[in-house]
Amino acid sequence: MKKRRIGETALEVTEFSFGGASLGNLYQAVSEADAAAVLDAAWTSGIRYFDTAPHYGFGLSERRFGDYLRHKPRDQYVLSTKVGRLLTPAPADQVPNLGFVDPLPFKLEYDYSYDGIMRSVDFSYARLGLNRIDILYVHDIGVYTHGVETTKAHLRQFLDGGMKALEELKAGGVISAYGLGVNEVEICLEVMQRAPLDCILLAGRYSLLDRSAEAELIPLCRQKKTSLVIGGAFNSGILATGAKPGAHFDYGPASPDILAKVAAMEAIASHGGYPLAAAAMQFPLHEPAVATVLIGTAKTSSLLRNMELPKAHVPEDDYEKYAPHTTVQAPLTGAVRE
Repeated sequence: MKKRRIGETALEVTEFSFGGASLGNLYQAVSEADAAAVLDAAWTSGIRYFDTAPHYGFGLSERRFGDYLRHKPRDQYVLSTKVGRLLTPAPADQVPNLGFVDPLPFKLEYDYSYDGIMRSVDFSYARLGLNRIDILYVHDIGVYTHGVETTKAHLRQFLDGGMKALEELKAGGVISAYGLGVNEVEICLEVMQRAPLDCILLAGRYSLLDRSAEAELIPLCRQKKTSLVIGGAFNSGILATGAKPGAHFDYGPASPDILAKVAAMEAIASHGGYPLAAAAMQFPLHEPAVATVLIGTAKTSSLLRNMELPKAHVPEDDYEKYAPHTTVQAPLTGAVRE
C-alpha cells in the first residue's frame, strides 16, 4: 500500500489506516476473537497505521491493539493514541454510559495539563504493553464535546502546559509526531494560530458530503505543512449505506435534506458504474495535505469489503459533479476564537 508522510517528520503512514473505536465495543460487544480477526484482516490487507484511544471502551481498545501488535515487527507499523482523558477505577454502577458496551471498569476525567498528558502517556503504555507510541492526538478538546466556556478553560490548560508536554515528548524521541483528534474545524484553526501541529485527525469534516474543512483549514494545513488524518469518510454510514430509511449522518438520523443530497450522489455513482462508497473513500486522498483515511469497523467482512473500494475506478470529472450536493457544517455557536 502507498504511504504518505506526516507533516515534516520522517514518519510515513499507509494511505488507508485502521481506527479503533469499534474495538472498544462502540454500540455493540465484540469478542476477543473477532477483534483479533479484524486486526489481522487489516494487516493482511496492507494497513500499517493503527489508531486507538483511552476513551474507546475505557482502555479496552488499547489493550486489544497492544495484544495484536505486540507480535508484529515494531518497525513495520505506526501507532497512535490520544491524550486528554485520564481513566480511574470505578465501581460498576459509576462507569459512565458513553456508547460502549461492557467497557472496562473506569470513569473519565478530562485533563489537558502538562501532568495530565504525561500521566496519560504512561497509562497508555501500560495498557498497550508496548514501548513506543508514534503519534499522540489531543482528544476532543473543542466545543463539540465541552461547550464554549469549558472549552476555553481546557484550551488555556493545554496551551499553558499540555503543549509543553507534547513538545518535550517529541524532542526526547518518545513520540515522532503530535496533533489534535477532533470532530470540528474551529478548534483546529484556533490551536494552529498559536502552536505548531504535525497532524490533525479530523472526523467527518472532509468528506464527499461534508466539506467544512475546505474553506480555511485545508489552506492553513498546506501553509503550515500539517497533515490531515481523515476519519468518518462515510459520515456515520450514509455514504456507505446510501439514502435509505434509517441512514445515519454525523452520529444521528439523516435529515430529509441530507437524504436528498445523498440520493443525488448515488445517481452520479450509479451512472458511473461504481459504488458511492468508493468515491467517498477515495475522495480525501485527492488532497495532498491528507496523509491517510481511517477505516473503523469490528467486522472482518466489512473491512475486506471496504478495502476493495479503492480499486474501483472513479472518473475525476465525477468529483465535480458531486460538489453541488455537498453540505458544509456551520461553526458551532460560540466559537472559541477571540
